Amino acid sequence: MKDIKLVVADMDGTLLNSKHEVSPRFFDVFKQLKQQNILFVAASGRPYYSISEKLKPLLNDIIIVAENGGLVIEQEQVLISNVIASEHIAELYRLVTSIDNTYPIFCTKHCAYINNASDDLVQTFSEYYSNYILIDSIDEIKDPVVKIALYHPTNSEANIFPLVKHLRPALNVVVSGNHWVDISDAKTNKGNALAYLQNRLKIKPSETMVFGDYNNDLDMLKLATYSYAMENAHPDVKATANFSTSSNDAYGVEVILERLIAESRKY
Repeated sequence: MKDIKLVVADMDGTLLNSKHEVSPRFFDVFKQLKQQNILFVAASGRPYYSISEKLKPLLNDIIIVAENGGLVIEQEQVLISNVIASEHIAELYRLVTSIDNTYPIFCTKHCAYINNASDDLVQTFSEYYSNYILIDSIDEIKDPVVKIALYHPTNSEANIFPLVKHLRPALNVVVSGNHWVDISDAKTNKGNALAYLQNRLKIKPSETMVFGDYNNDLDMLKLATYSYAMENAHPDVKATANFSTSSNDAYGVEVILERLIAESRKY
């Protein structure tokens, strides 16, 4: 661990506990990471404004990979911005609004357009997409779409993914949570975002530590020698990661980072 220069953590199910909170323990650990000159990256399917709110005290010192890699931002400088080609949006709108019991959210850089959802669902979505506009028509979407998030009340992998997986490889389609499937531009994934950062910063996989819990984390886990699956992770993540840690409610990220800091201080 003594060679680690870059730590990357997913948010929901990983750094955030089941109440969607960042622990005070992490903020303490982060100070020590900074003292050891170890860079921290938050990599999430969440939009930039949501990640920023969760990690507000750290914004000047971290890089944010938002929308599964659709946006990469450092100190308000946009390093990567991928959008779904506008000619695909109408066809995708027709497809995703036709899937039973599925609620699409069209995510842009600054806000989310929520289509035909109940008040209760809007309340659920607002945890992730606090800047939102309710719409009834595609004509109301005014900005380039970075990602289409599809929500299913019980299980997205069983009920949504089979109906949209045919969009690959022209588009990236990934199960990002128990309730979520995300559709993005073909080159948008957390792995491509991490590869860009590793190249930009001249950091090797052997100097990289990554934490994840769901299938949208698989690509970035493969780019780190020190890849960790959370105890609560999807089976595919556990099969891909080189190591494991405790759950997001048992400080799985913090425990490993404290070990990393202890190792770093020996040298």
